[in-house]
Amino acid sequence: MRTLAMIVRQVHYENRAFWRNPAAAFFTFVFPLMFLVIFNVFFGNEDIEVRGGTAKASTFFVPAITALSVITACYTNVAMTVTYSRDQGVLKRIRGTPLPAPVFLAGRIVHSVLIGTLLVLIVVAFGAVFYGVEVPTNTLPAFLVTLAIGSACFSALGLAITGFISNAEAAPAVVNATVLPLMFISDIFIRSENAPVWISTLADVFPIKHFSKALQVSFNPFETGAGFELDRLAAMAAWGIAGVLIAIRKFEWEPRR
Repeated sequence: MRTLAMIVRQVHYENRAFWRNPAAAFFTFVFPLMFLVIFNVFFGNEDIEVRGGTAKASTFFVPAITALSVITACYTNVAMTVTYSRDQGVLKRIRGTPLPAPVFLAGRIVHSVLIGTLLVLIVVAFGAVFYGVEVPTNTLPAFLVTLAIGSACFSALGLAITGFISNAEAAPAVVNATVLPLMFISDIFIRSENAPVWISTLADVFPIKHFSKALQVSFNPFETGAGFELDRLAAMAAWGIAGVLIAIRKFEWEPRR
């Protein structure tokens, strides 16, 4: 119970620190909405008929925007902010306090999951109000479970990648190089049905495609099942566990010389 209480306090601290940087917070939440607007401008928002029912095209944009939102909040932002904190000596000072290292890492992950969830709620609400996005009810539990597992997975990977970033100046290049190419081959920005087999095989190795596909199924209003993609959830969970293990081994508290 004492450890849980410390994690809750650490999450509260992380949340206060996040909102005290209004510029970063603003663009974190506006960035996904910009993509939703751009998708509607370029691809339209006509009614799509599938299996005798109709839904707005924006309904099928939301899973991609959701994946983008979570990855941005839980992987990109975590990796960059932790690297900056390390170079500025903030992590070194935290390490000198009685706060246990696992509590600090857990606080980062839990806060990122909460921010990612809030981002998704804003995107879905924005789509429902302005573009007629339909929120499926029968697969909503699967959507929430997928969101939680994906957020935790990419938060852990965000912490893990900091062990391979030499300094804050290299953080944007390393983080974007490890995530942007995979987004383009993982059904985030474009569909990859006609991609070469080796590209699809490569995308299947990494968690982004599993996350995107699982969200697409669980947010599909025409899905007749429960919407749980257990194999893809298991793949994301495995990547998350690997991220935690790497973060524990490679995480550094002091600036590199």
